[in-house]
Amino acid sequence: MSELSLRDTGLAVLVALIWGMGFVVAKGAMAHFPPILLMALRFSITALALVWFAGPIGANFVRLGFTSVVGASLQYALTFTGVKGLGAGLSALVVQLEVPFLIILGAVLLGERPSVRKWLGTLVAFSGVAIIASQERFTGAILPVFLVISGAFLWALGQVLVRGFVGMTGLSITAWTAVLAAPQLFVLSALFETGQLGALQTAGMQVWGAALYLGLVMTALGYFLWNSLLLRHEVGRVAPFLLLLPVFSVIGGYFFLDEVLTLTRLIGGAVVLSGVALITLTNRQRSEAVI
Repeated sequence: MSELSLRDTGLAVLVALIWGMGFVVAKGAMAHFPPILLMALRFSITALALVWFAGPIGANFVRLGFTSVVGASLQYALTFTGVKGLGAGLSALVVQLEVPFLIILGAVLLGERPSVRKWLGTLVAFSGVAIIASQERFTGAILPVFLVISGAFLWALGQVLVRGFVGMTGLSITAWTAVLAAPQLFVLSALFETGQLGALQTAGMQVWGAALYLGLVMTALGYFLWNSLLLRHEVGRVAPFLLLLPVFSVIGGYFFLDEVLTLTRLIGGAVVLSGVALITLTNRQRSEAVI
């Protein structure tokens, strides 16, 4: 397994920063936009930016359509509806369950055989979320926790589906997923949210700037950098840098959103990150991917 150069190490940290701050930006924007509408705008912007560079879909249309429903539309609708009621920093901690969910689905659906260490990491990560949920049950925020967990599960399922694509690049998958997800999210917003027209009419430059960040920086640039790293390095070498994502979200939430993490939440978050670290961190003596 090749070592990351100083440049690629910086890019890996930058991806974690971009995605981590995305939770903070989204949380701030949801004070004006309903969460599903915000995600619809996000994917519309991503689609407009990337569709011109996307290659042909080929025989992947059905799988792409299903992936856009599961791994994009429903996943982001659930996750960011949960973020609205939970907070950016705490949501970024809970969403780390994407990794252990990916372990479980890889074993069940793809016949993969995770190591004992990865099963242990999965158990530890879920224990951390249980600690967090024990407090949210008393503060009335247990539903947002469940929504973020559901979104993490759908993200992992979407990644399993992505593995079945043939002849498509990462950019093409991102672009066409955004093209298909955007109208789905507008429909979901129309069904489950209110006040969309008023929010669009009264949105200021700061709110539209947040939407542009989510569409162009968090999604288009973030996934471009991430996919570029995966083309040069094994997943097991770059995935551990994503452990910085909730750290950036917690810091950003503290400074920009006045969010406060209680001791119980911090302990639960530390347990979650410890479990994910057990899954993703690799020994130098052997080559090992995330799953």
